[in-house]
This record gives sequence, structure tokens and C-alpha cells, in this order.
Amino acid sequence: MENNTKNTISYPFLPPGKKIEYVGIDDPYMLHAKEVARKSTDHAMPTGAVITCDGIIIAEASNKAALTNPTLIKLHKKYCIRRMCNIPTGKKYWACPGCASHENHGEYRAVLMALKKLPKEYDELDLYLWGHWWCCEPCWNKMFSIGIKRVFLLEKSEILFNNKEPGNIIGKQLTQ
Repeated sequence: MENNTKNTISYPFLPPGKKIEYVGIDDPYMLHAKEVARKSTDHAMPTGAVITCDGIIIAEASNKAALTNPTLIKLHKKYCIRRMCNIPTGKKYWACPGCASHENHGEYRAVLMALKKLPKEYDELDLYLWGHWWCCEPCWNKMFSIGIKRVFLLEKSEILFNNKEPGNIIGKQLTQ
């Protein structure tokens, strides 16, 4: 299991002083996060989040789509208000009903689940995220609220899960 930190990626949001860490696909928690992503209702960008407490999985959640009606999904792809107004990714989810708010993100939902299962004492909380290459500010804030110190993404996630990068696997995330 390789564990390294990348410092050259320009994330849409990263809290000051924080680093995202990376693991390979052979990491058991990342493999589990990938399986959790299979439960996502967001078929365009399924994500899965797993929270570990002292090395034991205590919570998991996938992201939820804001829209489930196929016609509305098609309209949203063509007429996303945030995209039309050049609102940066991760910002002002409220502006477009077709964009899933942070409350539907896997990280946020996993934290809500972890709150119910946290032991009174623990040393380390970590989050593993499959299917995305960064975390938005509301998700980071929610993670900080329970003491998550480290966030792990899949190696090369900044390419694999970034629709602006050639070589991404969007649309094939769960078949790779």
C-alpha cells in the first residue's frame, strides 16, 4: 500500500495547511469506498466515502443525485445554471436545482453516519474517498467537526475523476 502526498495539484478548494494523501487501488479502505460508490444514485459521478476510526470502518456513504428524473437530468446537462453563470466547481450549489448540494455528497453523509457510531475515545479518524479528486469546503468543514485529520484519495484521481483531463475514466469509474 503506497501512501504519498501530492503538493503540485491545484484543487478547487483545500483548507490552509491541509494536504490530501493518496493511496493505490490495492488499499483495502479505498477498495471498500469503490464498492460503496456502486450504491450512488448519481450515475454520472458516483462517489463513495469510508470513515475509519483507529483503523476500523465505522461509517460509509455514497453520494446522492439531486435529480432522478431522466428528462430533468438531460435538461440539467444542457442548461446547468451554475455552468451557464461560470460558477466555480464546489461553489453555490443552491443556485442550480440540478446540482447536488454538499448535503448529498458522500463525505458529508458519511460524517453524519459516523456521528452516531463514534466511540467516546479514539486516536485517529480518516476518510477515504473514491470517485472524486477533491473535497468541497462544506465537506471539509463537516469532516473537521468530528476530528477527521486525513483525507485519502485514489492515486491519480486528479486525472481519473476530473472531466477536464484527458485520460479520465468518468462514465467508467466502476468498471475499471
